[in-house]
Amino acid sequence: MKIRIGYDIVYACAQPTPMILMLDIHYSRMNEAVVPAHLMTDPGVPVVAYRDGFGNWCSRIVAPIGDIGIFADGVVHDGGQVDDIATEAQQIALQDLPEETLVFLLGSRYCETDRLSDEAWRLFGHTPPGWARVQAICDFVHQHIQFGYPFARPTKTAWETYSERAGVCRDYAHLAITFCRCMNIPARYCTGYLGDIGITPVPGPMDFSGWFDVYLGGRWYTFDARSNVPRIGRVLMARGRDAADVAMVTTFGPSVLKSFLVRTDEVSTA
Repeated sequence: MKIRIGYDIVYACAQPTPMILMLDIHYSRMNEAVVPAHLMTDPGVPVVAYRDGFGNWCSRIVAPIGDIGIFADGVVHDGGQVDDIATEAQQIALQDLPEETLVFLLGSRYCETDRLSDEAWRLFGHTPPGWARVQAICDFVHQHIQFGYPFARPTKTAWETYSERAGVCRDYAHLAITFCRCMNIPARYCTGYLGDIGITPVPGPMDFSGWFDVYLGGRWYTFDARSNVPRIGRVLMARGRDAADVAMVTTFGPSVLKSFLVRTDEVSTA
């Protein structure tokens, strides 16, 4: 199958404003780009690309005074398969984990393992380690949180999500990631496109989506506490410890987001 992806974002800046943009698809999906979704701006400004410490593609620009449009439109090929399921995947003893996974056991900006460790062990200490434990965490988070855009705020942490019992997809992911790390399971935050492919269309505007990966049985697997079912058509953009590492737009100066549109749809072959 083919999936059309893209976005149209407009910021208003009161002064020349440096920005870091993390809006390209992940390098692991680059070979599947049928029509590359190259980042463009209006008015046109120089774009400098680089890879961050997690391997994500980033772009640097300096937005001029006034409005700047940031947009892209592309098509990616997708295998059309649902997320992998491996119920036999085992949890690896901490002392045997690869060194590169250890950073995903630590507390981070939005994932306060110190505050949620006791709760994690109370809630999930009795569950079988491995896939079943991660699924139990997803089941709990899915049922514990009420979804709604009015509940979103950029400062909300896993502890606050747990206490308030409300949030958006990134809050589901942060809470599930934190519980996994508390249970000694490496977990990393993911952001990207996830359209209504293979499910009943969800009312409301399209947005970028947040989910997470866990390290079990010697590899990374995708989980999604918000959907809590295997999905079709994820197009990864970036990975990190939490949303602070994969912010789509970071501005270094006063600016106002004026409009935000995301496209992710299956391309009809009819």
